[in-house]
Amino acid sequence: MKWTDTIEIAIALIDHHPDIDPVSVRFTDLQRWVLELPGFDDVPERCGERILEAIQQAWIDEL
Repeated sequence: MKWTDTIEIAIALIDHHPDIDPVSVRFTDLQRWVLELPGFDDVPERCGERILEAIQQAWIDEL
């Protein structure tokens, strides 16, 4: 997975953090959780606020 795979990341986050409300997640935690996902293989520096917002929105939408 790369940073741009927002839906795939969102689904993986749902699986790994089923009790978390994505609306309340801080971007620092979200970035760390994405980096810790199995199969995630991208450079941390390629992530910005816009990407994290897209991931967070995809997570909300998938729930």
